[in-house]
Amino acid sequence: MKIFHTADWHLGKLVQGVYMTEDQRYVLNQFLQAIDEEKPDVVVIAGDLYDRALPPVEAVDLLNEMFEEIVLKRKVPVLSIAGNHDSPTRLEFGSSLMKECGLYIVGELDDKLGPIVLQDEYGEVHFHLVPFAEPSTVKNVFQCESIHTYDDAMKTIIGKIEENMDQTKRHVFVGHAFVTHSGEKGENTSDSERPLAIGGSECVNAHYFEPFHYTALGHLHKAHFVLNETIRYPGSPLKYSASEANHQKGFLIVQLDEKGQVSVEKRNFAPRRDLRIIEGSIHEILKHDYCEDYVFVRLTDLTPVVGAMEQIRTVYPNAMHVERKTIQRTENAEENIKVRREQLDDITLFKAFHKEMMGTEPTEEALQLYREVLEELLLDERETKEAVVAK
Repeated sequence: MKIFHTADWHLGKLVQGVYMTEDQRYVLNQFLQAIDEEKPDVVVIAGDLYDRALPPVEAVDLLNEMFEEIVLKRKVPVLSIAGNHDSPTRLEFGSSLMKECGLYIVGELDDKLGPIVLQDEYGEVHFHLVPFAEPSTVKNVFQCESIHTYDDAMKTIIGKIEENMDQTKRHVFVGHAFVTHSGEKGENTSDSERPLAIGGSECVNAHYFEPFHYTALGHLHKAHFVLNETIRYPGSPLKYSASEANHQKGFLIVQLDEKGQVSVEKRNFAPRRDLRIIEGSIHEILKHDYCEDYVFVRLTDLTPVVGAMEQIRTVYPNAMHVERKTIQRTENAEENIKVRREQLDDITLFKAFHKEMMGTEPTEEALQLYREVLEELLLDERETKEAVVAK
């Protein structure tokens, strides 16, 4: 079976105030062309179809257009789940009717966890679609009081799936999570992806996915595998922040043979406009050739530059951000390092703020209280969005 694995479309995404809808349409048209050329048996979208729970009309129209092109015109089934940016109830609306034409969308987690079964020339392939869900949601669905973290939640879900797995069939897991080798804390691959939890409790152990022949993940924006080459992130189709400037964006073509052995090919997209970082003095940058890429500019001038953005946009009309390159000496004054606050995690920022204001490092009790407050804020944000959608 040939599977196209993609994720994290984030339709309706704003980058530095610029809607990326036309750039998304540009690469998704390449995705359609690849479907025409490769003739996949199924397309898997592993969450975050939209960038927020209430997407703009243009984003909804684009997703509808893509589903129409893939499912109705090309007769290729699509299997999709809700990610942490999506509204589960909104995404799942009408899903029962959509199944009839080959569009399978799972937004809300339930205790049935029944697979979607597709056929190829070698028999059945069972796709287990597990949408993003808070640990509290998983605890309520399965009435399991021992669930406290995302790792606990995923372990419970996979345990339930295994209870009814037909070991004579091939199995593909589709999920949206932050998976690391052994569940240890990992670095996010993009500044544009919001954390699921604070202090590492969002991470999930990759060993849980060993019962599956292939695991199609979403959430992290850089294409990579975890533990082994059958547990994969395809990455987002576009660069959505300066931290992704060095990523190669695309999707994965997965071949699943009759024995469940997997081979994977990465297929890259050619963006309408690249997103990259340029660095230099204003004098050096103004000598560059005219270019319509999205650029984040770091000026090395030692003195302030008047009207920097206006000047830069004479060469880079789609420049998104300009900043001064900040240099800070280390304690030993042996090297220079760049400090960019937006790249620091919440706990590090809190420690720096506390030390600046109080002159001391925060106590462990203060850090724990701060973590709990942040966890509540993240949960409240998601519940508020769901309440708005429900109205």
